[in-house]
Amino acid sequence: MNKIYAMQLATIFIGFIIFGFSENIKGPAIPRIQFDFMLNESQLGTLLSLNALGYLIACSFTAYLTRIWGIKWVTVAAFASMAGSGIIIFYSHYYAMFSASYFLMYIGNGMLEIGLAILSARIFVRNTGTMMNMTHGFYGLSSTIAPLIATGLMKVTIGGHTLDWRGMYLAMLLLSVIPIVIAMFSSFPGDDISHEDRVPFKTLLKDKVLWLMICVLTFGVVSELAVGGWLVNFLEKAYDWDTVKASGMLSIFFLCFALARLLLGPLTDKIGFVLSLILFSGFSAICTFAAIAGGEQVAFLFAASGIGIAMIYPTVMAFIAKRYPKGSDTAITFTVTLMGLGSVIGNYLIGGVIELVKHIVGEDTQTGLLRGLQAGYGFIGLCAALCSITGLILYILLSKRKEII
Repeated sequence: MNKIYAMQLATIFIGFIIFGFSENIKGPAIPRIQFDFMLNESQLGTLLSLNALGYLIACSFTAYLTRIWGIKWVTVAAFASMAGSGIIIFYSHYYAMFSASYFLMYIGNGMLEIGLAILSARIFVRNTGTMMNMTHGFYGLSSTIAPLIATGLMKVTIGGHTLDWRGMYLAMLLLSVIPIVIAMFSSFPGDDISHEDRVPFKTLLKDKVLWLMICVLTFGVVSELAVGGWLVNFLEKAYDWDTVKASGMLSIFFLCFALARLLLGPLTDKIGFVLSLILFSGFSAICTFAAIAGGEQVAFLFAASGIGIAMIYPTVMAFIAKRYPKGSDTAITFTVTLMGLGSVIGNYLIGGVIELVKHIVGEDTQTGLLRGLQAGYGFIGLCAALCSITGLILYILLSKRKEII
């Protein structure tokens, strides 16, 4: 392995670790933030919604900046904005300043996700599926340990001063300096592609394959993200589990999720990306439906569903990298932006399904609550099933064109 490639890998791997930290250290910090700023639930919801807003805004300009500055400087800018937000968060003692710094962090997060995806698409020209899944596996691992590290750091005392949540955010986000230094001394491929050689945006808009892939990714990501929001709630209310036991099952889900990405990536290269999408999302759907139908004794299947759904996002990125080698930055940005919008709608629908079924069966009854939760979680399984079905439609279309990847 040559030095340049090693530095490119280090930028991507460490980048995904920091991305996982920045996204998932908020869990233990939120109650303290709410107490310090005396926020009500509505204000807290607004603060957390900055995540989606910052992400979508970053999606709108990252590909454009990549064409002007090059991927190297876009990646450096993403890490720098995250490090800068950590410093501002540390010194923010008023809510307006804090929410602005939080928003800056999420702009950096959005830039980083798209920047790392574009970077990976350009660098991993061989064993693309394996490498894409491995890089996202690092995100999964750091996401798993982020809440534990955050909880520990908030209790650390230095010179008689407890770090608390501000010091924790500062320490974690300043880790972004490490990949900045590595990226500054490295070079990245693809910035030398002339504008004439790039795939025009209009061509991408007319491509049925890309639209089907957007559907695959959206259904897959809704199913993936919804587990984090709804599994603990489901286990506590449907089976009367305590928080520790229910959270333990969610941790097992994330562990299955991270290990699948780290270990099963070579399978996607071996059997093909589209077939992988069909099989893995189908496996996740079967696990989810079986867990709901089988009751408490097969609740472990909720965690096992993470094995399948983990593979969707990186495999879609690998597919785009292979299909659009000279237009991957635009294709990735377009796909991820629409996926972001779709996943917001999807999560609202889950809540709506639960309320609707509760209302039909019995608003204030235990049976109504149980059936509502089962229906809501069934919608998560349905999204995984629709991911598989859309993948099958895509497979048939590509078979006719003899373009299967």
